[in-house]
Formats: sequence, C-alpha cells, structure tokens
Amino acid sequence: MTRLSARDLMTSEVVTVPPATPVLSIARLLAERGISAVPVLEGTGKLLGIVTEADLIRRLAGEVDHPTSWLGNLFANAERDAARYARAHGATAADVMSTDIASVGPATPAAEVAHLMEDRSIRRVLVVQDGKLLGIVSRADLLRALVAPRHEAMDLSDDRIRAAVLAAIRKQPWADTFYTLIDVKDGVVEINGFSRSAEVQRALRVLAQNVPGVKSVEDRTTPMPAYLYAAG
Repeated sequence: MTRLSARDLMTSEVVTVPPATPVLSIARLLAERGISAVPVLEGTGKLLGIVTEADLIRRLAGEVDHPTSWLGNLFANAERDAARYARAHGATAADVMSTDIASVGPATPAAEVAHLMEDRSIRRVLVVQDGKLLGIVSRADLLRALVAPRHEAMDLSDDRIRAAVLAAIRKQPWADTFYTLIDVKDGVVEINGFSRSAEVQRALRVLAQNVPGVKSVEDRTTPMPAYLYAAG
C-alpha cells in the first residue's frame, strides 16, 4: 500500500448532490445507496461541501433543541451559534453540509491519506484537484489496498533487497544498526546478531516484511549479553 496514491485508491464514481437538494431526499439517497455521505457540487462541478450521516443526525436532533440557559447566554458566540442553528434546522444540502472538508490531491501517498483519516477521526477523504472532485477514498478502500496482493517487482536481487532493508533500519531511532546483521537469500530476510528486546525484534520483522521483494523474514537473533548491553 505504501507506493499507492490517492488516485489509485479512490472511487471515481461518486454519488453527489446539488446544494438545493432537500435534506429528506439526501437521507433517502444515503439509505437507498448504502452510503454514509454525499459531496455537494455546484453546477460547474466545483466542490462546495459534504453532507454526512452525522450532519443529518444533527439536523434531526435540532428539532428538539431546548432554549439556552442564562448561563449559556453569557458565553454565547452569535456567529458560531447562528451557523450551528442553520445546520441544525436547514432544509437543503447547502444549509446542513460541512464545509471543513478533508481533502487530498490525487498524488497524495496512501500513508498520508491514512494518517489524515486517523488524525481527524473520519471515515472518508475527498480527492480534489483545482477545486473539482475527482473521487473519494474511504476506510474500506484503504483496507482493500492493504490486503491486496503486492504487484511490486518480486524479482529484485537479494543485494537490492538487503540494501533496502538496511536503509529502512537506519531511518528508525529504535533500531540497533551495530548489533543487527541482515542477510538475504532468495528473497528471505535473515535477521542475525543480538536483540535488545522482543519489541524491537518484532518491529524489525514488520519493517523487513514491508520492504518490496521480501518473501519472508526469519529472526535468528539471540538476547544481547549483559556486558554488551551495559556497554551500549
């Protein structure tokens, strides 16, 4: 998945709605299509926002809003409260949509897309170029990319694989490059030397497994002797 981009992952056939679409129609559309959000586009195709299930639930909850207490009024923000009221009571997509859109460009690496979803606790990211919607990447798209068979070059030489593994190890501050020896034979990575902890060895195995061309990883390390550990 690490070499894939948002363009590779995205679904390009996206269900969209114009800003004047009634909220009830959006709710029906989500239910019928089995989707959780729809981007809102104007006539020129420009992306304006997105309506999610959460927006519709907020709209439903707005129907039973209670008056603000006198204490709440002391800390009221008119602009913020007005925007919240419009989204909670609006009748169209333009009223209830979210305009704080999580979006990426088509060349954004899959790892960055995944980080954005995790950081913002969201289920989807829109792929946008020059203000126009190209597609959408969902968590399901990321999972499919993760479990898909790798099509990277599997005929890499052992020397190239070994060099790639060593380069990856050097980038990690937790990895011990002095006492860790890497050998590769027929695409199988052998990790030799001394290990400081089980956690470090597990991370090394994961690191090696993610290097293109690696078929399997064999950990042949032994616990680091006390005198070496103290010296380190």
